[in-house]
Amino acid sequence: MRTTYLLLPNLILALTFRTAQAGDNDNAVREGRLSLDEVTNVVLVNNPAIKAAQEKWQAMKARVPQAAAWEDLRAEARSRVARYVSIPPNAFTDQSFKLQQEVPISGKNLSRARAATAEAGAAFEDFRRTQLDVLSRARAAFHRLANEYAQLEVNQRNVDLLNQFAEVNRERYEVGNASQADVLTAQTDAAKLLEAQSDIFRRISDAQSQLNVLMNRPAQSPLAQPSQISFQPPHFSLQALQAAALSARPEMQRAQNQVEAEGFRVELANRQRFPDPTLDVQAQRYNEAGQAVSELDVGVSIGLPFLNPRKYSASVIEARRNFESARHELEATRTQTLGLVRDQLTKIETAAHHYELYRDKILPLARQAVQSNRVAYETSSANFLELITAQRVLQDVESAHVNHLAEYQVAVAELDAIVGIEDWLQ
Repeated sequence: MRTTYLLLPNLILALTFRTAQAGDNDNAVREGRLSLDEVTNVVLVNNPAIKAAQEKWQAMKARVPQAAAWEDLRAEARSRVARYVSIPPNAFTDQSFKLQQEVPISGKNLSRARAATAEAGAAFEDFRRTQLDVLSRARAAFHRLANEYAQLEVNQRNVDLLNQFAEVNRERYEVGNASQADVLTAQTDAAKLLEAQSDIFRRISDAQSQLNVLMNRPAQSPLAQPSQISFQPPHFSLQALQAAALSARPEMQRAQNQVEAEGFRVELANRQRFPDPTLDVQAQRYNEAGQAVSELDVGVSIGLPFLNPRKYSASVIEARRNFESARHELEATRTQTLGLVRDQLTKIETAAHHYELYRDKILPLARQAVQSNRVAYETSSANFLELITAQRVLQDVESAHVNHLAEYQVAVAELDAIVGIEDWLQ
């Protein structure tokens, strides 16, 4: 649980700071350029799923003092209502008052408190998991929104290019150097791109709705256009990522907390064999007595668990089995974590490779091909089919180029959630 308590102060400080900024950031997401930091701050402060998980954690913390507390002091009072026989003075009790208190000398309450503390730590890890997942979804939605705006720019740029082709074709057609089909082909492709803009606007609306919901705002609330996505080459080490995930991933910490909780339950099951004494003090007043208290008694009572050994042996066996189960769950979580980190890092490296390949080689070649075919077409050394084919390839390459960048950024956001340390990869 050491990592949990090291993360806790940082989490509280971050939430306090972001709460102070939440109002300003809510205005910022409406105007100017939408930044990822602004979205993150608003989500952390306003998202209801995060708030619900935080309240659940606080509720689990409140169980610790309950588990550590002694049993309630018991009071018992009795008084004679009627007596139907004749008795001599001071022969029977008319009134009595008793106090009883169980004293947990076996330490059962301490074992319960330790188990409750471990369970509260597990609830804290559930809170962190909810927070990391929501932040990952928000970052992914932000990058997808930025990608759709970039796709819109690519679309409009190609529409403008096709309109230029159509104008060139029209001029060549007027002097008899081009066919009317060339003009119509360029205009048809431009119209198809304009039609595709409707799908882009729909995807923009979807991403905006998702972001607004995560920020706990009405889905139709206005959002500023996101800032440009910058590419940072991957510099992640698999060994460093796996080590960080093993120490900070919420599932790992939760599994460790569960092992500790089950260990304390084994301790509790063993202590159930030892009875806790109950002390009682009783004051009695006899019939016709002149003083308030005629007699004061002190007693002690204990259970006899050794008369039921099978019950307590079975309880210990159950607790030990649960402890072993928790240990196996921890090992399974560890293995799964290592695999998730490796797979996600491969995903990031693949997306980065695609983006760099398109940026450095494929995209420049596609642009050169369009430019070369355009010059050749204008000098009548190439036909329009070659030019329009090169333009279509360029459009696909530009679209794939910005898609690969978004896929890379989304994969990095997902790795952030898998490792379990917010913002450390940025």
